[in-house]
Amino acid sequence: MASNSTWTPQQNKKFENALAIYDKDTPDRWRNLAKAVGGGKTEEDVKIHYEKLVEDIKRIESGQVPLPKYNKPNGGHNNKGYSFNDEEQRLRYLKLQ
Repeated sequence: MASNSTWTPQQNKKFENALAIYDKDTPDRWRNLAKAVGGGKTEEDVKIHYEKLVEDIKRIESGQVPLPKYNKPNGGHNNKGYSFNDEEQRLRYLKLQ
């Protein structure tokens, strides 16, 4: 049974970074991921968290989860395909991680 189901934003970030290092062919993958995340996470915790992530990705890719609607200043976009407001929000989010 999973011992610690609450994940902080910092643990999520560590988890995502560790996934980039420990792929499916890595020996002791779940143990390495749990160690990288820390905070008392067990191998089972990270495996369950991974399974939830995979399910979320499937739902997003199948269109079951709507994309967020962002306010577009003056109703337009810049030439990069997103509004300046979207970029500001993205950068703020990234700084919090």
